[in-house]
Amino acid sequence: MRRVLVTGANGFVGLPLCAEMQRQGWQVKGAVRSSSQLPAGVELVPIDEINAETDWTDALFGIKVVVHLAARVHVMKDNVADPLDAFRKVNVDGVWNLARQANDAGVQRFIFISSIKVNGEATLLGQPYTTEDQPAPIDPYGISKREAEDALRQLADQTGMEVVIIRPPLVYGPGVKANFHSMMHWLKKGVPLPLGAIHNKRSLVALDNLVDLIVTCSAHPAAANQTFLAGDGEDLSTTELLQRMGNALGKPAKLLPLPIGALKAGAMLLGKRDIAQRLFNSLQVDISKARDLLGWQPPVSVDDALKKTALDFLQKL
Repeated sequence: MRRVLVTGANGFVGLPLCAEMQRQGWQVKGAVRSSSQLPAGVELVPIDEINAETDWTDALFGIKVVVHLAARVHVMKDNVADPLDAFRKVNVDGVWNLARQANDAGVQRFIFISSIKVNGEATLLGQPYTTEDQPAPIDPYGISKREAEDALRQLADQTGMEVVIIRPPLVYGPGVKANFHSMMHWLKKGVPLPLGAIHNKRSLVALDNLVDLIVTCSAHPAAANQTFLAGDGEDLSTTELLQRMGNALGKPAKLLPLPIGALKAGAMLLGKRDIAQRLFNSLQVDISKARDLLGWQPPVSVDDALKKTALDFLQKL
């Protein structure tokens, strides 16, 4: 029986990942806070805090593969005095501690879900990020993820434990929150949006596609000690995303083709620089390495994934 430990098992990615791994015959342990609930058949291992002192002994017993999803996640407004230090405690020190104990426990492969923010925040149109690019993280979250990647590669070199790193861009699917949820909210209300003439390109990854890539990396021999970028294989402009999400919701988007220069200026005046970057800049990723090395193809199309996301959103209204 193949045994896997999934950290953050009750999260947005963790729940469907646990379900899919169970479906494919894995015996799954889920590391979550003690108050959490997990699907039937997933063994719950309570871990209330992840840092340099966390004891993973019980969680790692008998485990051959670890998928580390849990993290201190990126937030738009961080109120801690030293954000980088706060990210490092969980995303660097906590990862190193878990990986070191995993190696000592005989774990064969450690899969780390990183972030495209390790590459950077934006690309030139038609020039997607690749795994060969020099990392250029900007914010504390991205910096902490890069440092964790470096520590894991060092541990792999020293011990022989296989490490696989996956960097997803924005993940969407049933249960998505934050800006993507807000977008669906405004589209459903039929609010006119001044975003009808945005000609950028951004890569996204559907939840089902990310889960499929993680499962593939859990067992594929060629994934060992590799870094992969995740994506749907189709990039959309902000305008295209709104149009296709509106169609998925059964509520065609009302988009006004305002000049992008005016929109950028207005966003800067309102102090919405981060939001403007996501709306107007390009961020593309090249997933050809996963295709070439693993024979992997995103199993779900963008439109099908948007429909599934929209259906979940509408059912919860």
